Amino acid sequence: MIKTLHATDYTIEIGSITESSFAELLQNQYADSRKIILVDENTHDACLEYLITSFDALQDAEVMLLPCGEQNKVMEVCFQVWEAWSEYAIERNDLVINLGGGVVTDMGGFIASVFKRGLQFIQVPTSLLAMVDASIGGKTGIDLGKYKNQLGLFSNPLAVYVDPGFLNSLPAAELKNGYAEMLKHGLVADKKHWDLIKYILPDEDIFGEKVISASIEIKNSIVLSDPLEKEARKKLNFGHTVGHAIEGYFLDTEDQIAHGHAVAIGMLGESYISLMREMLSQAEFDEIEKLILKHFDIPVLSEELIDDLFDLMLNDKKNTGGKVRCTLLTGIGTSVVNQSIDKEDLRSILNYLGKL
Repeated sequence: MIKTLHATDYTIEIGSITESSFAELLQNQYADSRKIILVDENTHDACLEYLITSFDALQDAEVMLLPCGEQNKVMEVCFQVWEAWSEYAIERNDLVINLGGGVVTDMGGFIASVFKRGLQFIQVPTSLLAMVDASIGGKTGIDLGKYKNQLGLFSNPLAVYVDPGFLNSLPAAELKNGYAEMLKHGLVADKKHWDLIKYILPDEDIFGEKVISASIEIKNSIVLSDPLEKEARKKLNFGHTVGHAIEGYFLDTEDQIAHGHAVAIGMLGESYISLMREMLSQAEFDEIEKLILKHFDIPVLSEELIDDLFDLMLNDKKNTGGKVRCTLLTGIGTSVVNQSIDKEDLRSILNYLGKL
């Protein structure tokens, strides 16, 4: 059975994609349009055949292969796709289908939205992180050097089709990446959700539609209240100010840290600042710390990194007035946005993490 959520100006359908409105949309609204499917190496091997063989309208689709990994979420790859589309004479009434995780949905949405002032695109997320977070809310973008999502725009898809069946081919580490974002949803906005998912073992349990749907509903509700991230939507950036800096710092090293893992570390660091400012109780902080440390390793983060990390934080998109801004917790399930943190706060975080 398909569950349908109404987003800003598109729908999110949760359930088997073969039972969704996807086939009807392809056969009716886009019957005379060419279909372009963007995949990376992983989804090309694990998901593409199922999608194409399930829908007759995709038998002649153009398949474009993107390189895997956050380090390839860059303008150079976008140019290669745009040049190929120009050679193929892709038109504005053609349809782009992004089949993949967060990198594919972020970058694919950006590529489609910029080409010829905008092609319609559909998100078919295949990772847990993309299902509950990256494909929801209309954010598209690419990285600029070590700066995460520095180039991008708000551009809503035509639809998002969340089929939990794709998770069956996902490694345990990728499930944990999405799990971090689900924990974030509970921490910033819904204690009941936190209590629901804190007992899940992401490296053993297959996430069902119920818990995935609950997480999507939290994000979608926040986005609906603030589509362009002027205020309330900034809650969803909890953990990302510190997390993006850590992810960016290690991006070009042999010790790359996945996005969800970096966000988990960031949430722990920003929870620590919430505790130090007496916004979060010791008991709540202990609960957060225990759960995050149960599932996520903490890399070596010495105080020597403070200048590099803070320089990365200074380019965060949420900053105003030359100050680094982040979301902090006022309890499990409640949060406050636009909180200023400085280099001494980062020093405190690094000292705390270094002792774990």
